[in-house]
Amino acid sequence: MAPGGTGTFVYFAFGSNMLKERLHLENPSATYLDTGRLKDYQLDFGVWGRGAENSWHGGVATIRESPGSEVWGVVWTLDRDHQDTLDKQEGIHVGIYSPLEVRVESSNHGEMLCRTYQMNNFHARPPSPQYKHVVCCGAEQNGLPDDYVGRLHAVKTNNYVGPSMLDRIKMHNN
Repeated sequence: MAPGGTGTFVYFAFGSNMLKERLHLENPSATYLDTGRLKDYQLDFGVWGRGAENSWHGGVATIRESPGSEVWGVVWTLDRDHQDTLDKQEGIHVGIYSPLEVRVESSNHGEMLCRTYQMNNFHARPPSPQYKHVVCCGAEQNGLPDDYVGRLHAVKTNNYVGPSMLDRIKMHNN
């Protein structure tokens, strides 16, 4: 079936879900399609409410409109059955993120209309080292441009030490 056909949908991941092992925890039907660039947006890290905590113990990725900027990420196809699990993972039901349809310039498939997510009630906060590690590994795993990967590696963290979602990813893949 073609990407985004009736039985599937196309998803643009720019944060921890770029890493296949992370995305597959809740969405095992996710299949790599391509890398892509979202124009006129920038990547930010934060939390959805002042004082909000999460399983990553720090800021997580979101996108904000920013003319002239770009966000690179991974385009996945998922079974339509997994749209609910992806929405739940992104906290749609409690208002953390809102779904968004964006036009992504993919490397091999041209411009594609993709589902992605944007954080509501954004408050800037640095990511934990564990979250940054997963984002950088996902970018490297999927061959995002070196300069973009370098910018991800340069993101300052909150120096959190302790358990996080990274432990679940490692445990799931052993």
